[in-house]
Amino acid sequence: MPHYEGDLRSPEGARFAIIASRWNPRITDTLVAGARKTFTDNGVAETAVDVIRVPGAWEIPLVAARLGAAGQHAAVVALGCVVRGDTRHYEQVADGCSDGLMRVSLDYGLPVANGVLAVERHEDAEARAGGSHGNKGEEAALAALEMSHLLGQLP
Repeated sequence: MPHYEGDLRSPEGARFAIIASRWNPRITDTLVAGARKTFTDNGVAETAVDVIRVPGAWEIPLVAARLGAAGQHAAVVALGCVVRGDTRHYEQVADGCSDGLMRVSLDYGLPVANGVLAVERHEDAEARAGGSHGNKGEEAALAALEMSHLLGQLP
């Protein structure tokens, strides 16, 4: 039985997209910078990475679906930051965004790396945007690269 596993080689001529929320810009800008650096560090030309900014995490799945329908990208990295507040809005936005991203991935067969942070406090987000827990933008870009390579190998 064959063994399939992706690595960090970008498919020839592949384009990638980073869709990032403008909400909580101190966090999201750091996530975007980490994702962009990861792509370039792994041989993806800066011109092959499209960065699309949207108002908030809620809007990310719609743009991901539009990109999926267009079929021009090997993978999408979704980046944002939702911080718990005093209302249920946090759950609605975080869960809705995550569910929407999974739907895009399955509907279009497109790797969508979910780097949208859903945290209790701003300090938790800072720890995941270049702090003690690394940079989740970098991790999402690595997942996007690996999945785009893996899908190219599968029958």
